[in-house]
Amino acid sequence: MSLSTRRRTHRTALAASLTTVLALPLLALTVPSATAHDDGRPDAADGSGARPVPAPALREMMRLKGRLARYRSPAAAVADGYLPSAECNASPTGGMGHHYVNPSLMGPVDPERPPILVYVPGTSGLTLGAVEWFVPDADQDPATDGDRPDLLGVPFDGPMPGHEPGMPVHYDLHAWLFRHNPDGLLAAFNPTVRC
Repeated sequence: MSLSTRRRTHRTALAASLTTVLALPLLALTVPSATAHDDGRPDAADGSGARPVPAPALREMMRLKGRLARYRSPAAAVADGYLPSAECNASPTGGMGHHYVNPSLMGPVDPERPPILVYVPGTSGLTLGAVEWFVPDADQDPATDGDRPDLLGVPFDGPMPGHEPGMPVHYDLHAWLFRHNPDGLLAAFNPTVRC
């Protein structure tokens, strides 16, 4: 089997694992989150719809950025149990990138151990752009949000339907700690990311 065929087979298997992980039975989860510019300046609600980040949450996010810097390389994420997705997620408003999911972190959420790392494509390959926390909705009803989690006082987005077959109704929170997002530190999509 050629190297390119082995890589394609490996990526397909990992993508299937991602779908399986996100379709796990609902877990009782609790969570926290926040964001800033690459140079540490906070994002501001500047008319772009950016969600402001409370100063204490922003300070903790910047500390968190330092602790998560070890995942700048996708190889480091894989070595730590994160499974890569071959698909680069994008929308008309921008991209997210490739999601690397660690199934062992899909339980009670720890701010320092996000279950999803988001890598963005670039001229030198994939680089870490954001981290993401994911919490299945307890009642699986997108019309109710009584169990909305928050991270460091910042409420999660959602509830929202799954983005692919088998994915539950869920809440999520992105933090663009490693790539500036003009739409805000906590925006789901980044207009500078292209798939």
